[in-house]
Amino acid sequence: MRFGIDLGGTKTEILALGDRGEQLLRHRIATPRDDYGDVVRAISELVRDAESKLGRRGSVGVAIPGAISRKTGLVKNANSTCLIGHPLDKDLSAALQREVRVENDANCFALSEASDGAGTSRDTVFGIIIGTGIGGGICAGGRVLAGAHGIAGEWGHNPLPSPRGRQETENAPRCYCGRYGCIESWCSGPAVVSHYEARTGRTLSVPDIVEAARRGEGPAVAEMEAYYDRLARSIASIVNVLDPDIIVMGGGLSNIGALYAELPPRVEHYAFTPEGPTNIVKNMHGDSSGVRGAAWLWHEDEVALALPE
Repeated sequence: MRFGIDLGGTKTEILALGDRGEQLLRHRIATPRDDYGDVVRAISELVRDAESKLGRRGSVGVAIPGAISRKTGLVKNANSTCLIGHPLDKDLSAALQREVRVENDANCFALSEASDGAGTSRDTVFGIIIGTGIGGGICAGGRVLAGAHGIAGEWGHNPLPSPRGRQETENAPRCYCGRYGCIESWCSGPAVVSHYEARTGRTLSVPDIVEAARRGEGPAVAEMEAYYDRLARSIASIVNVLDPDIIVMGGGLSNIGALYAELPPRVEHYAFTPEGPTNIVKNMHGDSSGVRGAAWLWHEDEVALALPE
């Protein structure tokens, strides 16, 4: 039995998977705020309570909005800032008296979709998360590729490729990371809302902008065309480096149905001589991918063995 924990900014979820990947238990609680010790205690209690209900002991994997530094062994780059500077995996291992694996939530998303989701049986899977921010994770041969510094797949903080026009060259928006013109500052959900507001003076949600474009509203059509082009340029830069077998999209903006028709030919146009469009698909497990991937952290070797040669 495998337990996956998805530690989010507002909620923490536990999922128990059986030997065949079937769901045995699922439960959510509010994430403790601003206290690292409370976070460790809450996760430990979730696992103990689940084991008590199921009458079985299981492995534990945890998805976090950050990464464990290979240099220091401490959490870094976490949106939940109370985690930063702490050895979360070691503290949880001590509390639960077993090894606990901790991985970035975007990597867990990619692993989930590679294990039994939209990227099943594909050798190289790039998982994209586009919502309030932009993240990504890579699975190769059924294993998470975290990288030497734990930042593999963090394409959202690359600069927007091939900037064009004064807006993109001279008026690049500032990203929360402190730099200007990051892909995240152009292609995230808040970015779409902000750019549409600058174009029209009106504030609409992303679904409303998409619907307005569908109805043929001129400014919304223009905004979405610009969005598809920027996103395609950004994805093409990943294709040129990684050339994944499949790209699986997650996050709130993955629900824009037009993406799956608009992006492949545009990415093919911008990428370096691909032989046909890159396969870009929607995720299979939705909001469950992070917590499922955390559970699958203890299944990577088996997944790798199951991949076709």
